[in-house]
Amino acid sequence: MSRASNGPLHRPKVEFISVISLQVSSAAGIISFGPRNWLERASILMSRLAPYCVKFCAALVPLLALYGWARLPTISDGERRQLADRFKFEWTALPEVPGPEQRAIRPVHPSLQHAAAWISSVGASVAIADMDGDQLPNDVCYVDTRTDQVIVAPLPGTGDRYAPFTLSPGSPRFDRTTMAPTHCLPGDFNEDGRMDVLVSYWGRTPIAFLQRGDVVDDATTSLAGGRFVAVEVAPSGERWYTDAACRTDVDGDGHVDLLIGNYFQDGARILDESADGTEEMQKSMSMAFNGGRNRLLLWKAGSGGENPTVQFSDASTAIDEVDGVPVGFQWTLAIGAADLDGDLLPELYFGNDFGPDRLLHNRSEPGKPRFALLSGERTMTVPKSKVLGHDSFKGMGVDFADLNGDGILDMYVSNIAADYALEESHFVWVSTGRPEDMKRGIAPYTDESERLGLSRSGWGWDSRLADFDNDGVLEAVQALGFLLGETNRWPELHEVGMGNDQWLADPRHWHRFHLGDDLSGRSNYNPLFVRAADGRYYDVAPQLGMTDPQLSRGIALADVDRDGDLDFATGNQWQPSRYYRNDCPRPGAFLGLRLLLPVVDSERAGASPSPTVTTTPAIGAAVTVQLPGGKMLVGQVDSGNGHSGVRAPELHFGLGDVPPDAALEVTVRWRDRAGQTHAETRTLSPGWQTIVLKN
Repeated sequence: MSRASNGPLHRPKVEFISVISLQVSSAAGIISFGPRNWLERASILMSRLAPYCVKFCAALVPLLALYGWARLPTISDGERRQLADRFKFEWTALPEVPGPEQRAIRPVHPSLQHAAAWISSVGASVAIADMDGDQLPNDVCYVDTRTDQVIVAPLPGTGDRYAPFTLSPGSPRFDRTTMAPTHCLPGDFNEDGRMDVLVSYWGRTPIAFLQRGDVVDDATTSLAGGRFVAVEVAPSGERWYTDAACRTDVDGDGHVDLLIGNYFQDGARILDESADGTEEMQKSMSMAFNGGRNRLLLWKAGSGGENPTVQFSDASTAIDEVDGVPVGFQWTLAIGAADLDGDLLPELYFGNDFGPDRLLHNRSEPGKPRFALLSGERTMTVPKSKVLGHDSFKGMGVDFADLNGDGILDMYVSNIAADYALEESHFVWVSTGRPEDMKRGIAPYTDESERLGLSRSGWGWDSRLADFDNDGVLEAVQALGFLLGETNRWPELHEVGMGNDQWLADPRHWHRFHLGDDLSGRSNYNPLFVRAADGRYYDVAPQLGMTDPQLSRGIALADVDRDGDLDFATGNQWQPSRYYRNDCPRPGAFLGLRLLLPVVDSERAGASPSPTVTTTPAIGAAVTVQLPGGKMLVGQVDSGNGHSGVRAPELHFGLGDVPPDAALEVTVRWRDRAGQTHAETRTLSPGWQTIVLKN
């Protein structure tokens, strides 16, 4: 803008100040050379300045009012301490396995080397599951980015049941110079009743490590890497860059399918430092549609035994474009799947970097996946960026839970919300109670994150809602942090973010981000938000001594030690990953549910029926718990929702002061292996319960 055009914009302010200066000068003259009575002098001065004081105060009052309105509510230190006193966690580093020399940054394509720390910022993953068949979720599978190992181990404090080991497909399937593991997803992929692991990568397609059936029944055989067979789930030889993976029965045929969220473009050579040419970055910080292709893989067949197999068919065209909107080529960092309208078909949530998240209404039939795009309704008081499907933020995590008690799952989504840096907003999409609106293409959710106190924290990844003290009210925990170093690089990132989108895709226009640089590293820790009496959430991690900087990515949840309260683990980037044992001082009552489906084809599974191989987790089963006082709790069995953390496929409900002999009315809805829906109501007591559902 020219100097001339600036004039009118600033003249009123200049004139106002100038006039006041003149009047003060005039008044000063009167004081110096006029009457000598001090009362008279003061009277003249006040009369000259009064009109301008009135104008100034008139302008100041609304500004002060706005400031007070914008300030976040808070509670006293004593109240925060009382909230914190309800919790106690003890952490231990996850077991490690000797391997390659550790590193803290990855070799990358020559055109990306100046921003190698940015490119190296993802890959840590963690999952909790029952890997050894002892009926307890006391095993961990995690990606150690320092060594590019996928490690399976007993969780600390659960006994030395087997030696920690790694899952590797061997060479040439895995080449550390051009590939890196980024996600581990436990699950029974070939439906034989044994827990397998899907490992996703940057630089190649995912691999299913299927547990062999010929040694499962030998109780003296310890779990080890040799028990797993590497099977390609997409034998195309393509280079994918996967950051999220989720398993759910998408088409309602009774078999669990795979959703794969990819980031960089298929075929890129992001981790190949010997390649030539120039790689492509995102074409926009807010509307980028040049990412990798997301995949929908429908379950086709599987078998167990000594040489287990599994096959999937590619149905990705169903999510490439939905209702004329590109969905499958965004920069996806998180995937969520949950039934939001009560038909036992999961709706799909894609958390996308550099552009709008997507919520898809599931209208599939067996073998025929079909979706409709859902968008939130905007009102005059809601910014476009806070309307579901229209945001321009950086979706990095998603979790489902019922926060407002209406019996419908809400969604907790991480973005980047770093103070004085990039203050977007995390989302808490709370149900309006009108799931029927989905039939009209409307997402019946509004963002209540600011009202709830969950809109701000830092550079977020996985976000989890869980009841850690069993009082019947959910807590919230987040994985935060990006780069941990000494040199603050936020000024440089601001320049990148404000640059022209026409330049952004070319990495030559990016600033330097190297080892030793810091972006929301030293100033970040993983917060634990607790809901206070005023209905808002407040972070009590400082009061619990949980403020050491971590670059966490994934969060996995389970009641590992079966003491009734939820424990969790974090998958950390370029740092040791951690297990947090929950030692809640005064936990309330709880109901824990292991919902299982029988393995119906034991011959295909390659083993005779036995207690350890005849059932498999009932992924997608939905539960409603009716408490004696009328309160209703809901949950669904998930396996993989979020960025890179995977909770155990169980359900946990905090019950508060419900007596231990209370009769709880519990309704379970599920699909059997033929895709038929069922519903059953039982009366259960608090504690852990195992239910084998009809198949």
